[in-house]
Amino acid sequence: MRWKPVAYTALGLTSALLLGITGYAYSQLNRLNNGLATADVIEPAAQLPSVAPNVPVPEQNILLVGIDSRTDAQGNPIPQNLLDQLHAGDTSSGGDTTDTMIVVHIPEGGGTATAISIPRDSYVQIAGGYGKHKINSAYTYGKQAALGELAGRGITGTQGQRQADQAGARTAIQTVEQFTGLTINHYAAVNLLGFYTLSQAVGGVPVCLNQPAHDSYSGADFPAGPQVLSGAQALAFVRQRHGLATGDLDRIARQQAFLASAAKVVLDAGTLANPVKLDGLIKAVQQSVLIDSGWDILTFAQQLRGLSADGIKFETIPVQSLNLSTPSDGDAVKVDPAQVRSFVGALFGQNARTSSLLRPPAGEAQAAESSSPPTAEIPVSPSANSVELAGCVN
Repeated sequence: MRWKPVAYTALGLTSALLLGITGYAYSQLNRLNNGLATADVIEPAAQLPSVAPNVPVPEQNILLVGIDSRTDAQGNPIPQNLLDQLHAGDTSSGGDTTDTMIVVHIPEGGGTATAISIPRDSYVQIAGGYGKHKINSAYTYGKQAALGELAGRGITGTQGQRQADQAGARTAIQTVEQFTGLTINHYAAVNLLGFYTLSQAVGGVPVCLNQPAHDSYSGADFPAGPQVLSGAQALAFVRQRHGLATGDLDRIARQQAFLASAAKVVLDAGTLANPVKLDGLIKAVQQSVLIDSGWDILTFAQQLRGLSADGIKFETIPVQSLNLSTPSDGDAVKVDPAQVRSFVGALFGQNARTSSLLRPPAGEAQAAESSSPPTAEIPVSPSANSVELAGCVN
């Protein structure tokens, strides 16, 4: 069975950014900054100007993705014994789909950040002329096309893979921009190994379930009530979708509750002031997180030193159906790009500064939307959306 990565992306980035909260943790940021893998994936027009650490953080949008990969951020294969623990097959399993996609909006000056989850099966127009497919395949389409083009020029091996991965990331970024109307200023990707190591590095994450959970697909086997999970257990918690009322949407609600709890754990002084935990956290981030090459994490962390765990709000884009039949991609999630852009615009407001980050629909996407008949379907929402993130989930 193919493993699907989920909420570990935001946990990885949250861990990296929140190391700047305490004096001791901040002293370790240079070590973290120097060891992170980077890639050139943000187009020049979207890159933010360099600013001093004492200048308020500029408004920006960050795309976080979780990649179904069996290598770490440095390209090294994940050991088979660890893949066995995660029920993840072998090194030939998986692929390069982005089965987690979250856009984090940081308002100018800091304030409350908003994390918007995009269901992985959202059926959208893929940037680059690849047609309509599930949004998690955008990375794959861009990467595979680049691999063919690079091979034709004699560029293969590690160099070819690295350049193809960058092309895949750019296609994913452009697809999200086209779909949401937002300009993406920064990018972070976390692999399969990241979730396992990061959740263990922070000493586990407290969660709470309304009912017991038993699912052979994900390996979830949990009692009802509060519990602390890490490693393979935490993966199963955020991975399960079978047996949940709204499938992937309820899984997103679980991911969001998990991330809210993880942020509290990372921000706790017991984590950031503990040299052993902090060392493990830094090593885990370096091993599993890749960011865009123009992102100065050190400065960014300094600008967000006042961020609290309550300063992150979670949202999910509106969807119209969970069972859209497609010509070649099986069942998908039906979404309306115009409705999504309206949702995003209302969420962030239409002031002058925010408007500079909102994009009109690309001609290609606009044409595809106008050719589709209007729909009056009632939007579907996660059943756990009404549950407070600090409380129990389904």
